[in-house]
Amino acid sequence: MINRRVNSIAEALEGVSDGMTFMLGGFGLSGIPENAIAHLVELNLKELTCISNNAGVDDFGLGLLLQKKQIKKMISSYVGENDEFERQMLNGELDVELIPQGTLAERCRAAQAGIPAFYTPAGYGTEVAQGKETREFNGKMHVLEHAFKADFAFIKAWKGDEAGNLIFKGTARNFNPNMCGAANITIAEVEELLPAGSLDPNQIHIPGIFVNRIIQGKDYEKRIEQRTVREKKD
Repeated sequence: MINRRVNSIAEALEGVSDGMTFMLGGFGLSGIPENAIAHLVELNLKELTCISNNAGVDDFGLGLLLQKKQIKKMISSYVGENDEFERQMLNGELDVELIPQGTLAERCRAAQAGIPAFYTPAGYGTEVAQGKETREFNGKMHVLEHAFKADFAFIKAWKGDEAGNLIFKGTARNFNPNMCGAANITIAEVEELLPAGSLDPNQIHIPGIFVNRIIQGKDYEKRIEQRTVREKKD
């Protein structure tokens, strides 16, 4: 029986080091691998390149790594509501590559599938396409984009089993499935970890073949990025 379970977050992150490239799932404040990020902060790694849709907020998600200046480069689709991210980018303290959101997702999926590059119309005629090969298909210009190359992918799922099979819940599914298997080593943290064979095969979103290590996570925060309510009437 395949068993990809590890017993501690330190064991899960064994092999990480300065200067590496990491993929991190999440969208806004949903589906963030909080346990992995907290341990990366403790390890005080430096010169990191992080591939993530955004960087959380100042005191949550990748914002915690930005606060300690551990990230050298962010590859994202938008800055979001992280003031420190914006400040470092505008002051030239952080190298930032902003790319279309669909392209970000596809560059992850291409790495997962072992596809080295692909053509997309997104970004043609803009700064996104500068220095990149372009080609016409069916009368429309496309930009050549390369699959990402990452050392580790950090994933957050709802349920998993010891064989590494994963189920995501709601919007926490976001970029997480595309990043599974898209790096040299994929680490999944889950809210509920079950024995192998416990999950309904028809409900599994990502098979364990894409996961190298899986761990039972803890102390997850269910944050809401923006809460809007009606004014109370007397």
